[in-house]
Amino acid sequence: MIALYVILGLIAVFLAVILIRAAAFRPKTFPVTEAAPVEFDGDKAVGALQQLVRCKTVSYYDHSKEDDAEFEKLIGLLPQLYPEVFRVCTMERLPDRGLLFRWKGNREDRPSVMMAHYDVVPVNESQWEKDPFGGEIENGVLWGRGTLDTKVTMNAILSAADTLISKGFVPENDVYFAFSGGEEVNGDGAKNIVDRFEALGLDLGLVVDEGGGVVENVFPGVKLPCGVIGIAEKGMMNVTLSVDSQGGHASAPKPHTPVGILSKACCKLENHPFPMHVTKPAAEMFDTLGRHSSFLYKIIFANFGIFKGILDLLGRSSGGEINALLRTTVAFTQMEGSAAPNVIPPSASMTANLRLNPMDTVETAKARIEKVIADPTVRVTVGSHMNPSRVSQTDCDAWNKVASAVSETWTGCLVSPYLMVQCSDSRHYGRISDKVYRFSAMDLTKEERATIHGNNERIRLDAAKRAVEFYLRLLKQC
Repeated sequence: MIALYVILGLIAVFLAVILIRAAAFRPKTFPVTEAAPVEFDGDKAVGALQQLVRCKTVSYYDHSKEDDAEFEKLIGLLPQLYPEVFRVCTMERLPDRGLLFRWKGNREDRPSVMMAHYDVVPVNESQWEKDPFGGEIENGVLWGRGTLDTKVTMNAILSAADTLISKGFVPENDVYFAFSGGEEVNGDGAKNIVDRFEALGLDLGLVVDEGGGVVENVFPGVKLPCGVIGIAEKGMMNVTLSVDSQGGHASAPKPHTPVGILSKACCKLENHPFPMHVTKPAAEMFDTLGRHSSFLYKIIFANFGIFKGILDLLGRSSGGEINALLRTTVAFTQMEGSAAPNVIPPSASMTANLRLNPMDTVETAKARIEKVIADPTVRVTVGSHMNPSRVSQTDCDAWNKVASAVSETWTGCLVSPYLMVQCSDSRHYGRISDKVYRFSAMDLTKEERATIHGNNERIRLDAAKRAVEFYLRLLKQC
């Protein structure tokens, strides 16, 4: 009986500790400063974005499909759209459609870099309600490919700089605008720009590229809008599993055909996910946003060491965005077998797309796949790939500049680090800076986000204008 009381007492103490820690898991307090108003010509900025959208700068892996004249058309428009920028800044063209502007400041030692890409993905025009390159405005919405990804960012950067230059503003440090015309096909434009920075020996004080945004309902138990800033991005690799055979007629098959062997390998990988790794981006996101969640979720995030097994289990079983933050994901996307239904294929293959957690690499991921499959007849071949990016700092002035520009532009939103699950040009900057931040300066609904790379891409005019407002605030700090 005494032992029972002891056990019950220990349970009570355990529960009390959990609840006390959850109650103490409150939002951190920061000095609140009133956002200074910014003034600019919003209609002019929208008009400039319209002109950029009307350029059919579609990039393809098969470059013969690209229209070079459309890319040159966009570049030729820039001096007309942003005359103050071209009056003060220099522009250098680098191989593979890299554009590098330099806005000279009072100092050269800690320059900032504002990034975007001006190429866009192809469209299926028959599936669009509006001309994807018409730049039409209707009911306060601008339609067109690139309105979100990422001509809006290019326009916001240059419109903000044009406004500041017209008012006589000179940045404290040099500012570079780095634009690539092949991001959607993993082109070398951004890489060539980084090579240029490296050759100049520059110590970059801040880099901002596309990434997170201001979103709602993305974190359990949090009802406020969240401005999420990527401090790292996952890696990517395409892996093909293939099996060879003697082929033959389907009427007399062996116990296991190539397709059957591959199916078993696929099931093994899906049933044995990569291990969970709570890296710095995820841990800081949980610590920041978890403090604003409902009490039930506070219990989990305040006692993460105790409950991380539950989160791991939920991720394994349901997948989704939280799971993608915590582990390397495997998505089988393609399969190839016989050309006829009654012929056993002499070879069959399955291809999976992996998004690598920062704790994994291309090499370790391949080794784990081979170990889990444990079948020497299955050949594992790595196709296009890139390792996870370097993780950037959050306890520094560079982070504070971006975070303050977000909070001042979208009053009341929660600002948090996060791990970007897609890839961007900014991954190239990891070799020269640990102050690279991924934030697309827009507040978008789930429906609007779904049009990125999809049909009917469009942006609210107020969102396009607010992007300019964000860069006005950020550039004033550079």
